[in-house]
Amino acid sequence: MNKSVAFYTFGCKLNYSETSALSRSFADAGYQKVEFTEDASVYVINTCSVTEFADRKCRHLVNKTRRQAPDAKIVVVGCYAQLKPEEIAAFKGVDLVLGAKEKFNVVQHVLALAPEQTAAEVHACAIEEVDFFTDAYSFGDRTRTFLKVQDGCDYSCTFCTIPLARGRSRSPRIEAVLKQAREIAQSTAKEVVLTGVNIGDFGKGVSGAKKSEEAFIDLIREIDQVEGIERFRISSIEPNLLTDEIIAFVAGSKRFMPHFHIPLQSGSNKILKAMRRRYLRELYTERVATIKQLMPHCCIGVDVIVGFPGETEEDFLETYNFVNELDVSYLHVFTYSERQNTPAAEMGEVVPMNERKRRNEMLRILSEKKRRSFYAQHLGSTRSVLWESEADGMHMQGFTDNYVKVKRPYDPKRANAIETVNLTTIDDSGDVLLKSFTENHQITL
Repeated sequence: MNKSVAFYTFGCKLNYSETSALSRSFADAGYQKVEFTEDASVYVINTCSVTEFADRKCRHLVNKTRRQAPDAKIVVVGCYAQLKPEEIAAFKGVDLVLGAKEKFNVVQHVLALAPEQTAAEVHACAIEEVDFFTDAYSFGDRTRTFLKVQDGCDYSCTFCTIPLARGRSRSPRIEAVLKQAREIAQSTAKEVVLTGVNIGDFGKGVSGAKKSEEAFIDLIREIDQVEGIERFRISSIEPNLLTDEIIAFVAGSKRFMPHFHIPLQSGSNKILKAMRRRYLRELYTERVATIKQLMPHCCIGVDVIVGFPGETEEDFLETYNFVNELDVSYLHVFTYSERQNTPAAEMGEVVPMNERKRRNEMLRILSEKKRRSFYAQHLGSTRSVLWESEADGMHMQGFTDNYVKVKRPYDPKRANAIETVNLTTIDDSGDVLLKSFTENHQITL
């Protein structure tokens, strides 16, 4: 019997860490991992469901995979599988749908599938039953490793389905995270990204238990002591949980990179309240100011949602002007998408889709201006770059400690190496060209 498995991951860094955990469980069962474009006996699709577009992409991929491999088993797991298992089971070609409680038992469920099965098998549960934490980290498929330190969310933002898809906020003990980090340190990985749904909420046990004596600041202090890992990054962290203490620690650490990604969602207090966010724009301004005071070179990324119900043109312009005046480095812009079973989906004053797209494009253009301005501030400076891979057949790319994207001619010996470079020029695509101290000459691309 051909025992091969291929994986496709939609969505966030947390999903990538969990896909790697699933991959290791298949390897333990004797399966050979292959690329998703190759022939496999099992295809596992790890889904996201942040937007309706993510759902559509999953449906398209199922159809494409079934045409590619008519006799293979197709398994769908992840957030979409938890939220709408029966909808996915109705897709032609799906064999197995696993919700949040069963996705880490995927191998056992695959082995139990009947060869003659014609209808999709569904294993789902109420999200309240998902009261455990499963360790996960990505490995072997990227230069950097995503280490899962938290799952679920206790927040009730009116636009979000994540609490419905992943359950309550929960995390392991610090010692369990350190064990995972030490395992990663034995690999070739140079950089570890701490990831989760709401990582600043680290310290809560399973089943909504009271917050332990451990907090996120304690975790990063401890993990900073793990030998064998040269870089750490903090993934997205809520502004109300990004304390002055955390900022000061990163500023003083040699291994935690000067880079924060802080969701804003709107620069209008009216919209923030409608979203049930746990801060106002004034707090966000304070967080950015504190970071820049301690680390003027720090990269700050921002999440923004456009077209939320009730967002007028004045509200949008308030967001645009607010972000434009902030000393931030880039934006991730999301077009609001109605999600079932969320309060926002029942709100009135729906923003037309063409207007949502126009606002999205305006902020994307602003993001590119912000990014180029941030890069330009660092031309002539020296930074350390972790080289990742071949980017386009001729060049390889990497990111500095403060997340400036740079590129150079492809050299396989440099892949996964950290090199000190001098940032010299921004090219037409917006990437930085460089002069390497070790070469002492201008690299022409």
